Amino acid sequence: MKVLVIEDDEVVRTLLTRVLQKHEYTVSAVADAQEGERMATGGAFDCIILDLALPDKNGLEVCRDLRAGGVKTPILILSARKNIDTKVSGLHNGADDYLTKPFDNKELIARIEAITRRSRESAEMSEVLHCGELAVNLLKREFTVDGKPVWLTNNEFNLMAYFLHNVDRVIDKEELADKVWGIKFDTQTNFINVYVSYLRKKINDVSPKEYIQTVRKRGFILTSNPDIPVPQD
Repeated sequence: MKVLVIEDDEVVRTLLTRVLQKHEYTVSAVADAQEGERMATGGAFDCIILDLALPDKNGLEVCRDLRAGGVKTPILILSARKNIDTKVSGLHNGADDYLTKPFDNKELIARIEAITRRSRESAEMSEVLHCGELAVNLLKREFTVDGKPVWLTNNEFNLMAYFLHNVDRVIDKEELADKVWGIKFDTQTNFINVYVSYLRKKINDVSPKEYIQTVRKRGFILTSNPDIPVPQD
């Protein structure tokens, strides 16, 4: 596990590094917000330990800016401030947990393990794509219709997953050929129509709803409202 420590107090920073390394974590430690934000944005860390009283920027602002910049790494705020308002502010600004100084080493590790576990579970959940009765689990490569497992070939699964990544968007055959099969679409072939028909049949074996609809002269759409025909104009 890779942990980024953003802490200006050298004694605390050294202590954190030793404790984490003792538990076989890979540690990167910095003393200011600017370097911390740069590393957090560019590095693949499993957890960030963030002090609030940094010399160049308030830790709450760092937390807020990281979240605004798309950094989803779990953040554990570490601070000597014990008042409840500060803790609440930290959580409201995107932190996952808050631990006050001085801290117990066992509690520190337990907090890190808890927030990283929640993060992994959340990431796994995001790997399941839904549209009405349809669902694909990208990790397990499973497809279900109304909760019932439906077997798909590899190409069928990749096509279904691409549709579920683009619900309610018309996708032309050129895009499907490129993104799903990695080839240039040949107008002399009808293989995409064939695979779409395979998916429709397998869906209709479980549900009568027309999730995948053809949009004339434009392509196909996986609609979140299959009870209503998609406009053709």
